Amino acid sequence: MLHDADDGTRVGYVHSTETTSGVNGPGLRYTVFMSGCPLRCLYCHNPDTQQMRLGGATTVGRVITDVARYRSFIARGGGLTVTGGEPLLQPAFVEDLFVAAQDDHGLHTALDTSATGGQRASDRLLEHTDLVLLDIKAGDPDLYERVSGGGRLTDVLAFGTRLMEHEVAVWVRFVLVPGLTDGPDDVARVADLAAELGDIVDRVEILPYHRLGVEKYAALNRPYPLPDTPTPTPEQVEAALAAFRERGLYALA
Repeated sequence: MLHDADDGTRVGYVHSTETTSGVNGPGLRYTVFMSGCPLRCLYCHNPDTQQMRLGGATTVGRVITDVARYRSFIARGGGLTVTGGEPLLQPAFVEDLFVAAQDDHGLHTALDTSATGGQRASDRLLEHTDLVLLDIKAGDPDLYERVSGGGRLTDVLAFGTRLMEHEVAVWVRFVLVPGLTDGPDDVARVADLAAELGDIVDRVEILPYHRLGVEKYAALNRPYPLPDTPTPTPEQVEAALAAFRERGLYALA
């Protein structure tokens, strides 16, 4: 177990932090971007968070001290979100952070994850998680592996089972990529998976593919994986929304 000599709390690697509204959970959020991700999603718009070494070492104590500066604002319908990268690469850090946020500051906590490494999330972490923003990249195992650069759909299914057992609220997120994830059968499979999670799913967010991360790839001297892929049309987005709504899910884009 790593501890920092200054404050005795757990060390983690954080890429950056920011305050956002309505993007990473309800209300105004203090968002922590963790460093490191085992996936290489074709549409990743934060490639700068993929390498652990590109983050800075910090402690739970330091993050909570900074979060506390915003408490009077984010406590009113907002809270703390941990995203990445993949937060579950550093589950013990996230666990301690959520425990302090909830128990010491009464803050709502949200975990933005692909469920890769979900087996590393302890029961204590899930018990201190109010909301999971669950990224389901595809409903077919082979397509999931292709889209994610080696991820496994079985990880999502196993983590979903644990979320149901702990009755953790979920916002399902699905990135709609023309020519990749927008096939009617592929969308239907994801919608089926979301519906199988039952009442814990509060909403589904269809995220239309965008090219906002292109410049980050250039800065990293890496080729952009989807150079010729367009953004989805309004009709494509509506078709995807309809697939989820047909299954009784509240879906928006």
